[in-house]
Amino acid sequence: MSEKVRFPSVVGPELAGVIDLPEGEIRGWGLIAHGFTLGKDSPAASRVSKQLAREGIGMLRFDNLGIGDSEGDWGDGSFTVKVQDTVRAAAFMAERGTPVDLLVGHSWGGAAAIAAAREIVGLRALATIAAPVDPSHVERQYDSVLDRVLSDGAHEWFVGGRTLVLKRAFVEDVRRAHLRDRIGEVDLPLLVAHSPTDSTVDISNAAEIFQEARHPRSFISLEGADHLLTARGQAQRAAHIISAWADQYLDEPRPR
Repeated sequence: MSEKVRFPSVVGPELAGVIDLPEGEIRGWGLIAHGFTLGKDSPAASRVSKQLAREGIGMLRFDNLGIGDSEGDWGDGSFTVKVQDTVRAAAFMAERGTPVDLLVGHSWGGAAAIAAAREIVGLRALATIAAPVDPSHVERQYDSVLDRVLSDGAHEWFVGGRTLVLKRAFVEDVRRAHLRDRIGEVDLPLLVAHSPTDSTVDISNAAEIFQEARHPRSFISLEGADHLLTARGQAQRAAHIISAWADQYLDEPRPR
């Protein structure tokens, strides 16, 4: 069972989301931030969210600005906007009476989740999957058009079967994002999940995140998984691990 929802981005346009409703006894509520140019229906976001819902944790997944069913122009987004919209999504969940206990982020969304965590009131636990320690890691994806973007202010970029407009402000915002400074400030239980064979974001990123994080911190190796968690059963396995790990924190009093 799922529920379609919409809420405004911090920059105005409406964002489209889906809440995968919890089955059986409700253990808590959560939110997942998807990868760079992916979306709420990408394998990692949708399968992790649905599996957590099957295990009693209702999950919101939503399309970022200009992605999927959301309004707006993707090029008007940035890492900062992604972080702020993650916080806005959590506020939306609180407004509907289902405040977020668990925040999950995949890939670039994992970096955004770390940056957003301190601003989400009442959050109990944070989990990242295949997250880069430096948001500018994504620059290698658009390096073929980077010079044109910086010289012209914007340039079309073909990715994932569609054309997006990459803007200079986006690139500059990503370059200014210093995630390492924020990792140690997160005063929450953290689970870092990463595949040792991830060819998109090397597992050394997980080691750096783990090293910078406070206790309680945990690491799980997602052997056999690719970066996008497309292999059969891998996203569900990651979700099951997150669910089991988060169990002790979901029962604790809500932080204020």
